[in-house]
Amino acid sequence: MMTLYSYFRSSTAYRARIALNVKRLNYKIITIDILKGEQRSDEYRAINPLMGVPALNHDGFVLGQSLAIVDYLDQVSPETPLVHGTPQEQGYIRQICQAIACDIHPLTNLKVMQTLRNDFGADDAVCNDWYARWAVAGITAVETMLRQGRRTGKFALGDKVSAADICIVPQMYGLRRYKIDIAAYPLCTMIEKNCVALDAFKLAAPEMQPDAPEGLEPIHGPHFCAA
Repeated sequence: MMTLYSYFRSSTAYRARIALNVKRLNYKIITIDILKGEQRSDEYRAINPLMGVPALNHDGFVLGQSLAIVDYLDQVSPETPLVHGTPQEQGYIRQICQAIACDIHPLTNLKVMQTLRNDFGADDAVCNDWYARWAVAGITAVETMLRQGRRTGKFALGDKVSAADICIVPQMYGLRRYKIDIAAYPLCTMIEKNCVALDAFKLAAPEMQPDAPEGLEPIHGPHFCAA
C-alpha cells in the first residue's frame, strides 16, 4: 500500500501526485498543513526527518524527496517509465527536472518565504519580487533547454509524458499563481496545456485535493487561458 503525505498547493507534492497518477498506482493521501507547521510535529518528523512534503510510504519504506519518489516509482512500476528514451534523452529529462527542483524551488519554497518575512521583515511586495526573480530566471533556462534540445512534441520529450513534464506543470502553476507574465515561455505553456488535459494531471491539481479550500478556482486546467 502506498501513502502520500501531501499539501494541496505544494509544488513538490504536486509532482508526486502526478507521477502516481500517470502510473495508475493506488495510493491514499494524508494531508499535512505546512502553513500551520504540521510538518514540524514530532509525529511527522519521525516519518520524514526533512519536515516537508511530499513523503511517500510504501509498505513501511519512506522517501521524502519528489525526484527520489519519481525514480523509485520507475523502479517498482517500470511499465510506464517517467525517465525514458536513450541515455541522451534521459539526461535531457533529468536536466529539466533538476533545473526546477534544484535551482528554482530551493529559493522560492515556503521555508525561504517565511524566513524572509519573519527574520528579515520582508513584506508581500518584497516576497513577490524575490519569487519572481528566481522563478523567472529558472523557467527562462528551462524554456531555452526545450528550444535548444529540439525534442519537444506534445510534451517535453516527444509525445510521451516524462518526469520533465511532471516538474514543468507545477512550476507553471506557481508562475500563474504569482501572476508572472508567461508570454516568453511558449514551449512550457504548450506542454502545460497538453498535460493538464490528461486525467493524471487533472486529478493531481491543487483544487482537486482533499485539503483544498472549498471553491478554490483552478489556475490552470482544460479551460485556462494559454496566453
